[in-house]
Amino acid sequence: MGRVTRKQWWAAVVAAGLVVVSAGLVWFEPWALWTDETVNEALPTSAAAAKPTAGAGDSAPSAPSPSEPVTVAQGTFISHEHATTGTVRILRLADGTHTLRLEGLDTSSGPDVRVWLSDAPVKEGRAGWRLFDDGRYVNLAELKGNKGDQNYPLPPDLDWSTYSSVSIWCDRFDVSFGAAALART
Repeated sequence: MGRVTRKQWWAAVVAAGLVVVSAGLVWFEPWALWTDETVNEALPTSAAAAKPTAGAGDSAPSAPSPSEPVTVAQGTFISHEHATTGTVRILRLADGTHTLRLEGLDTSSGPDVRVWLSDAPVKEGRAGWRLFDDGRYVNLAELKGNKGDQNYPLPPDLDWSTYSSVSIWCDRFDVSFGAAALART
C-alpha cells in the first residue's frame, strides 16, 4: 500500500463533509422554515346534518335545517419553539361526533409537525417546550398547513375530555412549536 497523498486526504475530507451536510439537510429540512402552507377549511358538518330527509307527503326530499357545531372546549395558542398564534376549539357536531378545529393558526413550517391532544399543562417559555410527550397524548394527524383554519376529526372512541391541551408538535425534534390549554365551555 502506498502513502496517502495530501490531495487524496483532502478529497476524502471534502467527500465526508458533503455526506455530513447532505445528511443534515435531509434531517433538518431547513427550507421548510421558509415555506408556508395555508389551509382554509370550512366549519365541519356532520354526515347526519347533511343528509336530506323526506317529510310525510313530500314528493322530493328536503334538506334539514343545518345544525351549527357547538363549541365544547377552546383555547388560545402560546408560542414555544416557534412563534405560534391562533385558537383551537373542540366542536360537537349534530351527529354527536367531535372535531378539533384550528382557527387563524400561524406558526412555522417544519419537518414532521403534528397536532397532539395531551394531558400536559401548558407552560410559558422554554419550560413548556418538551412536556407534551411526558404523559398521555394522542397524535391526531400531521399538521395540514402552518397557516389558516383546519379540522381534525376526533376518533369516536376517544374521550377528549381527559386531555387538557393541544400542541403543535414537531415529532422529529420532540419539541412543541406552540400549545393551547383547553377550557371547557
